[in-house]
Amino acid sequence: MPANATHSSSMPPGVIVLLLSLLLGLQPVTTDLYLPALPVLTAQLSAPMAQAQLTLTALLLAFGSSQLVWGPLSDKYGRRPILLTGMAAYVLASIASSLAPSMAWLIVWRTVQGAAMGAGVMCARAIVRDLYSPTQGARVMSKGLSGLGVIACLSAPTGGLLTEALNWRFALLALGVFAAITLAVVALRFEETVQHKNPQALQIVTLAATWRMILRNPTFRAFSALTVASYSGLFTFLASSSFVFTGVLGLSKTQYGLVMFVNSLAYIGGTFICRHWLPRFGVRRAVGMAGGLSLTGGTLMAILTLSGWISVWTIMLPQLIFMVGHGIHQPCGQSGAVGPFPNAAGAASAVNGFLMMVSAFAVGAWLGGHMDGTVLPLTLGVWFWSALIALSAWTLVQNHG
Repeated sequence: MPANATHSSSMPPGVIVLLLSLLLGLQPVTTDLYLPALPVLTAQLSAPMAQAQLTLTALLLAFGSSQLVWGPLSDKYGRRPILLTGMAAYVLASIASSLAPSMAWLIVWRTVQGAAMGAGVMCARAIVRDLYSPTQGARVMSKGLSGLGVIACLSAPTGGLLTEALNWRFALLALGVFAAITLAVVALRFEETVQHKNPQALQIVTLAATWRMILRNPTFRAFSALTVASYSGLFTFLASSSFVFTGVLGLSKTQYGLVMFVNSLAYIGGTFICRHWLPRFGVRRAVGMAGGLSLTGGTLMAILTLSGWISVWTIMLPQLIFMVGHGIHQPCGQSGAVGPFPNAAGAASAVNGFLMMVSAFAVGAWLGGHMDGTVLPLTLGVWFWSALIALSAWTLVQNHG
């Protein structure tokens, strides 16, 4: 039985971490591997940039919204049937995306893909709460997010190579291959982690009461504010980086993939620092120190670019500092938001994920109308979110974490 576990599981710890890595890794695979192909497919499908951004923002809105359904479903029926259904749907949507004849159809299938992805990521966060106490859960989550970081490291270079060597359709098909592997691991190795299913989880009255209880909880609000601000800062970078680095700064798709690789390495470093800091400093102090990293990175990026020093490194060096902080905020924030709700972990995970994706959707929609051929929408956007991260880390989390 793992230390501080809430109930026993016969799954080996290594299998649990592998499952978490694959399920959480769906998110960077779905976005990062696709990003190097985005400018090419936009041109080949003769679509405007605003429509191209919809392939990301519509996916993320579906991802966030679907979790509000997947969460209660998993509390009622268990995590396993939801994971099997979601991963099968993801594979089918990936195949359909790779065959899309127009941008409109690509947006449709990416939306389905986002809804299916919600099942995997939501269940991953809920599984951690099923098996571990909040403090131990943050450390286990950081291991799963380290795996996510490794997957993210490989995603962008793989997407760039597939797009250059073959075409963008093969990059989208690669998403289905990853999901098929994840589906196989879930089917063969995952054992149900919900000890006591909630047969009333889907009743409207029960569901409304559960959501109200979650949203009123100050610990949930504190950690959700942190995860929302941190993810929004990352998404600002993700949604604009392919156009900035390839269009404005002139990198090739392969070079851009390497930039994203380095970005992911910094995130992995942050998750390792998180595991080192948690037993030494505790969650609140670790988050507070990481808030300083976030604000330092965002502020430095803005100052350099506003001063006219614009290059790959004047953006990436501050971004790497920001990503180390992100690697600390996300495991602490995601585990902390779900921690107060051992009997409604699916619903709490769903609401937290929904809030992150609504904010990401708003960021993507804003970027779609404000990308002006300069680096400023990216750099000033990251700066804005870094300030909100620090504010959340230094106030809300310190008072209610």
